[in-house]
Amino acid sequence: MKFTCTIEILKPKSIVAELFGDPKYLKEYQDTFISKELLSGKVGEDGAISKMLYKMGKGEMELTETIIENKLPDSFYAEYHHKHMDNTMLCTFEALNENTTRYNSEIHYTVFRGFVPKLMAFLFPGMFKKQVDKWLVNFKNFVESN
Repeated sequence: MKFTCTIEILKPKSIVAELFGDPKYLKEYQDTFISKELLSGKVGEDGAISKMLYKMGKGEMELTETIIENKLPDSFYAEYHHKHMDNTMLCTFEALNENTTRYNSEIHYTVFRGFVPKLMAFLFPGMFKKQVDKWLVNFKNFVESN
């Protein structure tokens, strides 16, 4: 399953990319975000592996992020592993003018493990896109208010 979400942010590309690239701001726009812990490599660099925790109902969801290619301020490409699914995320930033940036997030789910995740992806694919759209709107609001 593959989809792209896009939003325009009324701030220069350099500011948008700087705020996107700094993990200390994740909690500002990912409402279920708990923490990010570096497991290997250097923060933000290609090959870095981090554990990310999110609140999920009464429990937590753990993801492993592997940065494939960090070319900020232009793009960021990473792979995410969860016990039930794997996906990649390619985020690109395009200056439309000196004060407006287009942020594209291309998500590609490559593996679903287990009956329930496969069923959810088949019956409710829009649910996955809706979550990414929500975080893009939250990110836009966060960036534009700073």
